[in-house]
Amino acid sequence: MTRAIVTDIEGTTSSISFVKDVLFPYAYDALPDFVIDYALDPRVKPLLANVAAEGGVDPGDLNAIVGVLRQWITEDRKQGDLKALQGLIWQNGYFSGEFTAPVYTDALAALRRWNSDGVPLYVYSSGSVPAQQLLFGHTEEGDVTSLFSGWFDTAVGGKRDVSSYQTIASDIDVPADEILFLSDIVEELDAAREAGFQTVLVDRLGDYPTPRIGDDATHGHTRVTSFDEISR
Repeated sequence: MTRAIVTDIEGTTSSISFVKDVLFPYAYDALPDFVIDYALDPRVKPLLANVAAEGGVDPGDLNAIVGVLRQWITEDRKQGDLKALQGLIWQNGYFSGEFTAPVYTDALAALRRWNSDGVPLYVYSSGSVPAQQLLFGHTEEGDVTSLFSGWFDTAVGGKRDVSSYQTIASDIDVPADEILFLSDIVEELDAAREAGFQTVLVDRLGDYPTPRIGDDATHGHTRVTSFDEISR
C-alpha cells in the first residue's frame, strides 16, 4: 500500500540536461553582476558572508566570493548557501521569461493522476526548496506547484543518508513502508530502502543512454523507463 509518494527532480521528473545545460550555466554567467547588484540585499548578504568564511576569502572581496561560488558550481557542490543563491538567480530568469522548466509528459500526467486519487505528493531534491518551487511554478505547462503537499531539500540531510528519509517519514507522518520514493540515483534509493521506503529507479534513455539492467546496476530496485510503468 502506498499512502504517499516522494519524487526527485533531476533525471526523474525533468531532464538532467535542463539543470546541467541551462540552469547551472545561467547561474554561473549571472553571478558577477548578481553579487554586485545584490550584495547588500538582506536575503543575499548573509549567504555571501557564509561563502566567504567557508571559502577562506575576504568577505569584502566580491570577486573572490564569485570565484568560490563558480568553483563550487563547477564541482557540483551541494552547498546550502550556493543553492540558495542559485535559486535567487534562477528566479530572475524564470520571472523574466528567459526559460521555462521542462517536465516529462509522463511524469506530469502521473503526478496529476496520483494527486487526483488523493495521494499526497512530495519533492525531495538537492536543489533548495525555493528552487524546486520555481521549477514547478514555471513549467512549460504552467504552475503545477498545487500538485504537491510538501517540499524537502538537503536541510533534512544528504540524499544518500538513511536518516534523511527517516526525517521525511516523520515529518509527513506516514509509515516509511507506505511511502514510495522515485529517483534516478541508485545510491539514494539504497538509503531510502534502508529507511523502509518503497523504491523505484527511473532509468530514462534520454538521461542514461546505457540502460541500467540487472541487480548489479539496479541494486534490486524496481526499474522503469517512464512514470507510465509505475504501479502503486
